[in-house]
Amino acid sequence: MKVTRQPAGWQNYLKVLGSRRMAVCLVMGFASGLPLLLTITLLQAWMKEAGVDLGVIGLMSLVGLPYTLKFLWSPLLDRYVPPVLGRRRGWLLIFQACLVASICLLATADPAGSPWAVALAALAVTFFSASQDIVIDAYRREDLADEELGLGSSLYIAGYRVGMWVCSAGGLILADYVSFPSVYLIMAACLLPAMLTTVLTPEPPAPMGLPLTLKEAVIEPFSEYFTRPGAILILAFILFYKLGDTMASAMTIPFYLDLKFTKTEIGTIVKTIGLWATIGGGLVGGTMMLKLGINRSLWIFGFLQAVSTAGFAVLARLGHSLAGLTFVVGFENLTSGMGTAAYAAFMASLTNKKFTATQYALLSSLMGVPRVMASSVTGYLAEFTGWQGFFVICTLIAAPGLILLSRFASFKNND
Repeated sequence: MKVTRQPAGWQNYLKVLGSRRMAVCLVMGFASGLPLLLTITLLQAWMKEAGVDLGVIGLMSLVGLPYTLKFLWSPLLDRYVPPVLGRRRGWLLIFQACLVASICLLATADPAGSPWAVALAALAVTFFSASQDIVIDAYRREDLADEELGLGSSLYIAGYRVGMWVCSAGGLILADYVSFPSVYLIMAACLLPAMLTTVLTPEPPAPMGLPLTLKEAVIEPFSEYFTRPGAILILAFILFYKLGDTMASAMTIPFYLDLKFTKTEIGTIVKTIGLWATIGGGLVGGTMMLKLGINRSLWIFGFLQAVSTAGFAVLARLGHSLAGLTFVVGFENLTSGMGTAAYAAFMASLTNKKFTATQYALLSSLMGVPRVMASSVTGYLAEFTGWQGFFVICTLIAAPGLILLSRFASFKNND
């Protein structure tokens, strides 16, 4: 069922941007981004300070598996409806309450005395965080009109980035003044506005024909998707569209250090300017998608992503240049934010609202697998080709995604 709200163009951009729907996207993005680094950056710092063995700290990365495997339980969230607040808001409030409770439980753990209790508490955090992500993605798809998916996705990503920054930078700064358990309790409290938003925002309209059995909820999302024309090509496109951009990003820190940039320069330019450029890129991309539509935006933003990746090859020739670093990082993060907004909107547009949670969870889970595998060999590739050759290869890897896009999306067809 296609929802249409008219008009949705430049003339009413401010009205759309200031709507309740966009505010919910921003708040829920923050709620999704904040827990991610609670079990990575912040937990590693806490365990290191507590004197935990580096091997154990490394094993803690395994608690992030629920983010990759979330499609396994997503059919339950399409099939069953909680007794209060409806199918989306009901599950969302349950998972948010459990997430806050699990973060508080993690705050009571003792990394030095009982690291495995810490691991179990951290696993609970990632499970409920991944479950929250499933429902938020489904809610956003069902709450927004098709032409609003781009702007809504960009605001979600902006909130997500801010949430990650609050947890990592904010959490580490706080840890210099208060204990780590207190930091975790503060982070748990930061999720309370999202819970209030869940209660106050309306339930999106339920589509006709909700799955009536668990078997239907598990089997039909996959059979429905794979009976569509071009289903395999679209999956291949999802896997390749940001592959070159991701491979390049995996090696940027060693690249900057090889060019003799200091850690302060990297932290100031790459992490600070890069953060705001990514947020700005998402907002610019979302705004452009109101006018251009998703398919045209994927073409334009994909091309700009490739150009920005080529900028690193230029920086490799320039060497240590703060002006060059600032421009390349700013442009790369700007285009990456634009591409990610279109990417997320495209995946949302693919889902059948009868199975939104399952299909979106599957697409978002699968897209990470080949990117991780490809990124794992980037170090060897950079050693073999040198930095300039490496970034040229990453630029060329953008071509398969754009070629695949041409097979199923006409440039002239506004979605």
